[in-house]
Amino acid sequence: MRTALRDNALGLVFGLLFLIVLVAQAFAGHADFNQQQVAAGMEPIGLGRYLTSASFAADVAENWQSEYLQFFLYIFLTVWLVQKGSPESKKPGEQGLESDREQKVGSFATDDSPSWARAGGLRRTLLSNSLGLVMGLLFVASWLTQSIAGVAAYNEEQLRDLQEPVTWARYLTEPDFWNRTLQNWQSELLAVASMVILSIYLRQRGSPESKPVGSPHDATGVEG
Repeated sequence: MRTALRDNALGLVFGLLFLIVLVAQAFAGHADFNQQQVAAGMEPIGLGRYLTSASFAADVAENWQSEYLQFFLYIFLTVWLVQKGSPESKKPGEQGLESDREQKVGSFATDDSPSWARAGGLRRTLLSNSLGLVMGLLFVASWLTQSIAGVAAYNEEQLRDLQEPVTWARYLTEPDFWNRTLQNWQSELLAVASMVILSIYLRQRGSPESKPVGSPHDATGVEG
């Protein structure tokens, strides 16, 4: 049990932190929603009803979709683009899909390689691109969830203000939707760019996201 906890500590800690923050967001969002209800002369609602509301779903999904967009772009762009000096990048000249030998697929697969790495055709293609594809699908799913929940929440506000509700397609052209979407996208892209560039000159001893402390600034693709 102790070994299993040690071997999976990073995922478990982040999973736990996610649940803690999600619960905290639920309580904070509920309080904020009820403040707006009271200010509009309406009755506050219970926590259970808030958790099943379009407002809560839209708030959660809009953050998820930006995170998965970040990972989707980063996974695919780092195949072909490099940043000299960053441990987050391949070395200049090594960009691309790499050879079967380097990727340990087909006849170069080892005994402990996944079975689809030894296979050919569609199975190997799917395994070779599975991480990026799943991140892309999660982005699309969470984006759709955000848009569907968002139009429901938007229409609740429209009806509250005695205005006509809009269709889902119309909502996709509304400033409200793109304001909520783009403010998340820009923050995620800034965070990735900061990590890529700052890791050229800054260090965190012992972290695989950093170069060894004594590595030169122009060392690329070197982990601590």
